[in-house]
Amino acid sequence: MEDLFVPEEKKSFFSPTLLAGVLLGMALIAGAIFWLSQKPPIDQQQAQMLEGALREGSPGFAEVNKDIIISTDPDTVQSPTGLGTISMFVKGTIRNRGTKNLSLVEVSVSVVTQMKEVLRERKILVVPNQKAQLGGGESIPITLTFDGFSKEDDRADIRWKVTALKLAQ
Repeated sequence: MEDLFVPEEKKSFFSPTLLAGVLLGMALIAGAIFWLSQKPPIDQQQAQMLEGALREGSPGFAEVNKDIIISTDPDTVQSPTGLGTISMFVKGTIRNRGTKNLSLVEVSVSVVTQMKEVLRERKILVVPNQKAQLGGGESIPITLTFDGFSKEDDRADIRWKVTALKLAQ
């Protein structure tokens, strides 16, 4: 009965364990931010990868490019968005029918009108982003999204074009 009338001790909000946990978490977050800030931007990384690549008009490009076959899959989808625009999900396959291994393949994908005017265009680095190398006889599926089409846009065709290649060493 004597315990009933004894005042309870007030608990302190300060906990050394909690403080250590918060400081450790903040240090980890600061370290991750510092580590990520040291990496070059994606544009610079892609520019470094594209150095020394064969481009259109360069010697040897046409010889290697003739062995690259790009086809659009029939299950390309168009869907309306909540903003009243249309998004296109383009699917295709890139096939190397040659015998040379490719360590880099950059492709330009365009949505064009019936009058061959380009509505939207994107360049995508397929190899090495999706696969380390594209060997002879191998193929890679490719999927990308185009956003912001209006209902009145004439989305007649999809055009694929290889813009850069690099042979594997």
